[in-house]
Amino acid sequence: QVQLVESGGGLVQAGGSLRLSCAASGRTFSTYAMGWFREAPGKERETVAAISGSGRNTYYKDSVKGRFTISRDNAKNTVYLQMNSLKPEDTAVYYCAASYRKYGGYDIIPGAYNYWGQGTQVTVSS
Repeated sequence: QVQLVESGGGLVQAGGSLRLSCAASGRTFSTYAMGWFREAPGKERETVAAISGSGRNTYYKDSVKGRFTISRDNAKNTVYLQMNSLKPEDTAVYYCAASYRKYGGYDIIPGAYNYWGQGTQVTVSS
């Protein structure tokens, strides 16, 4: 069982930055791929970024490439999402999730993730 707790959301003006953190429980954090997802009102949940257990492999949604960076610190059981040059269309509830991957890699589709955090609101004003 993995428990995830997100933090770092808030209200920011367009062009600003936020750093989301997701702290995980458990002793085998490095065997889990981690993902960040977002859900805006009236829209489906979408994958923003994903990272393999080692941190060597990452994925980004096209619209956030060059602006967002996913990283992890396995010693601290924490995954981060650094968000720069934020746009109003980035406004959503952001979730982190964990997917067990014994042999590495990551998953892109939300349905592949077993454990989810409670979400943190990110609001970007124009």
